[in-house]
Amino acid sequence: MAKMNMIQSLNSALMHQLERDENVLVFGEDVGYFGGVFRVTSGLQEKFGAHRVFDSPLAEGGIAAIAMGMGLNGLRPVAEMQFADYIFPAYDQIVNEIAKLRHRSGGEYSTPLTIRTPAGGGIKGGHHHSQSPEAQFTHTPGLKVVYCSNPYNAKGLLTSAIECNDPVIFFEPKRCYRGPFYGDPHKVPTWNDHPLGEVPEEYYSIPLEEANIVKEGDACTIIAWGTMVHVCEEAIQQSGINAELIDLQTLVPWDRDTVVQSVKKTGRCVIVHEAPKTSGFGAEMSASIQERCFWHLESPILRVTGWDTPFPHTTEWDYIPSVERIVEAIRKTQE
Repeated sequence: MAKMNMIQSLNSALMHQLERDENVLVFGEDVGYFGGVFRVTSGLQEKFGAHRVFDSPLAEGGIAAIAMGMGLNGLRPVAEMQFADYIFPAYDQIVNEIAKLRHRSGGEYSTPLTIRTPAGGGIKGGHHHSQSPEAQFTHTPGLKVVYCSNPYNAKGLLTSAIECNDPVIFFEPKRCYRGPFYGDPHKVPTWNDHPLGEVPEEYYSIPLEEANIVKEGDACTIIAWGTMVHVCEEAIQQSGINAELIDLQTLVPWDRDTVVQSVKKTGRCVIVHEAPKTSGFGAEMSASIQERCFWHLESPILRVTGWDTPFPHTTEWDYIPSVERIVEAIRKTQE
């Protein structure tokens, strides 16, 4: 085991895949010589050459289209969208072309590609550098949607995403990249902050369809992904309630069995995500849990989310679900 932050663990996953499979390519805006705006791809071009790790034009639609063509021709491209907010110019290519190719061709063709993108707030990014658009892709059949939360699962999940024969949208919570500020709204991330985790240096993978039970409990089930997993951990501790915490990890396909088993055990459920509440993925989960667990529920399923407004700049800590809001929801389920 080695001590790594999330940037280092993602870099390690890419390094292993580039070494193991000559068909793996890494490209995107500034990912080559510069090593990416967050340095996730640092050193890869130097080691593997500019023909396998290279910069793209500032054209997200082109990035997605190029990745699709590569996947159709036997390669395994890993494309980076510099921020999740920038993915929308590529939306048509992703949902109308990439997601549907296997089905349109009757299984004759597949598009084994991964689109990596940093998501979420907490770094003073404002409207166009802080969004969490995962729900917009969970509504598209043909895509797999993954949202890592820590250095260990970041490496294992990215490894599985690259090896998957279907297209994967891989969200990385930028608030977790370097700074130990999961629940502290007054902590400003710096390049010198290093929240390290135990990560194997060697190759490993984590199945895409499995959730992770971070903490076992019997009083309430808390479901989260990305940065919110860490905020929920702190909230559970402050609440004094023996809640069970599930890191969903993969949103499509999500691990219904683990979630349903937990909710049937606890009889209560709180879903936490950073994206806006209306039509957020928590709404889909809430409906699905209610269908399967109705007779086991002791209180209504609650959601703690971002607000239904554009992501603010100066008041982002009033927007992002806080420890206090989550504690309030947990306690409300006990009434």
